[in-house]
Amino acid sequence: MAAALALIVSIISLIIALLAYAKRGGSIEDMKRKVEDLGVTMETLRNKTADILENLEKKIRGEEKKPECPPDTTGPAQQDPQGQTPLQVN
Repeated sequence: MAAALALIVSIISLIIALLAYAKRGGSIEDMKRKVEDLGVTMETLRNKTADILENLEKKIRGEEKKPECPPDTTGPAQQDPQGQTPLQVN
């Protein structure tokens, strides 16, 4: 019973808030535009925060060196450990 009453009160307060917003001169389209602008602003803020945290991590941990790749051993004229060229099978 209390949950149903709380739901009814919250719906009524939402309607009153929308009516007050409309009376003040706002429109639903204006509100939608503001929400979309806020989404773009939040995305920009998220990207900047990620960049700042990445730079902070690099300063704290230091630049980690990438492991060097071993030399390419798939070439046709590779030699075995004794220095001999292997036979090619046709």
